[in-house]
Amino acid sequence: MNTRIVSALTLAIAALSAGHAMAADASAPKTREEVKAELAEAVRTGDIMGDPVTGRKLNEMYPNSYPAKAVAQGKTREQVQAELADAERNGDMVANVQTGQTYRELNPAQYPSEAVAQGKTRAEVKAELAEAVRNGDMVANAQTGETYKEMYPGNYRAAAVN
Repeated sequence: MNTRIVSALTLAIAALSAGHAMAADASAPKTREEVKAELAEAVRTGDIMGDPVTGRKLNEMYPNSYPAKAVAQGKTREQVQAELADAERNGDMVANVQTGQTYRELNPAQYPSEAVAQGKTRAEVKAELAEAVRNGDMVANAQTGETYKEMYPGNYRAAAVN
């Protein structure tokens, strides 16, 4: 019986602390003027709950009574046709809807291979490592991700500000 009570209390405390943690991440509270301005805009555009049963907004129920929402500018017909031609040429169109495989994946020999980015040389990697050690940019605490520069700022030069 005691383990059930302890488990229930632990679960309740965890749920409450998670809610507070999420609320703490939210940005600063809005001012009264900001809230009033948002309300006025919602009333003007009909972006207010009209039917609590269905969840429809006033602008959905009476679209002729409110200004139309701005439509995001899409691509031109020529842009879409160019993208389609490019996808056909490269084999990037879906060939099998069930698996999502493209023509390139099904028949790789029929399409040009993708360019592979050139990696760094051993000397370049060693130079980057030496620079990171010198500047304290190496991770010192894997759990927090803190670097040596953050843990021991007195041991490293301050970064130059441009």
